[in-house]
Amino acid sequence: MYCYKNLSSGHKMPAFGLGTWQSKLNEVGEAVVSAIRAGYRMIDCAFIYGNEEEIGCAIKHCIDDLQLVSREELFITSKLWNTKHRPDDVQPALRESLKRLKLNYLDLYLIHWPIAFKSGEEVFPTDSNGNLIYEDVDFKETWRAMECCVKSGLLRSIGLSNFNSQQITEILSIATVKPANLQVEIHPYLQQTKLVEFCHRNQMTVTSYSSFASPRRPWLDEETKNSVNLFNEPVLLKIAANHGKTVAQVILRWLFERDIIVIPKSVNPSRIKENLQIDDFRLTEEDLGQIKCLNRNQRVILPMIVNKEGKKVPRDISAPNYPFNVEF
Repeated sequence: MYCYKNLSSGHKMPAFGLGTWQSKLNEVGEAVVSAIRAGYRMIDCAFIYGNEEEIGCAIKHCIDDLQLVSREELFITSKLWNTKHRPDDVQPALRESLKRLKLNYLDLYLIHWPIAFKSGEEVFPTDSNGNLIYEDVDFKETWRAMECCVKSGLLRSIGLSNFNSQQITEILSIATVKPANLQVEIHPYLQQTKLVEFCHRNQMTVTSYSSFASPRRPWLDEETKNSVNLFNEPVLLKIAANHGKTVAQVILRWLFERDIIVIPKSVNPSRIKENLQIDDFRLTEEDLGQIKCLNRNQRVILPMIVNKEGKKVPRDISAPNYPFNVEF
């Protein structure tokens, strides 16, 4: 199963790819090779994942040594980190990612978050009290610097990640190169219907990250470990059994039928192959209705801290351009 989505940039983006967040060093390279052998043609990366160097070596190995694919057959995505929002920082950050990935261009480059941290080499800059230091950088200026990278040939398409509809509208109002893709958290407990429809109306493709609600997310605690576990969800277990599929395959098929691009993460070769095998069944209207009822508008990719009052709050809630304080 492999199909492509047309981008507003004129290029095509695979509808299925390999996610690499939380893929450990000394494992991610083999995962990339296994994925390309299995037929994957898109690899989703980011500076902050800390594994671009190993991914780059694996891509080069697949092209030059194993001759499994050509560069033109692959679609490689990476993301601009929060400390590099100043316009003068954008192209140097991109060139560093290209160097690590051993590529001359990226197929897609996303602004990872609308939130800007203090510019510099420290990826999570903090003050003397351990608090993150934010900068009020206008992400529209960051976008204009991204557009320059397209015009210089370093990028084929550009897009956004974790932006809300109001922030996307701001970008659209000034863009000479339109955002081609939005990557956001989507899973049965956070279905993002209005945001997906908004993007599709504006000729933007949508990619789901954490499609399985990230059962190994770093800030997982006992309080949410059992309450947010899609693999134990009775509705999904029943649908999977009815189709002779896994819960993961049901979720991926559900996203695929919503015209959403998927990038499931795995380093297990058999699971990498299994995740791709979703073209031999379709969900029924009853299945879709049952999954729709699972929505809780519940985010799991939301780093939390304990505030002065001893309450858990989102870490970045006071940051300029915090994206999750509007409906969608």
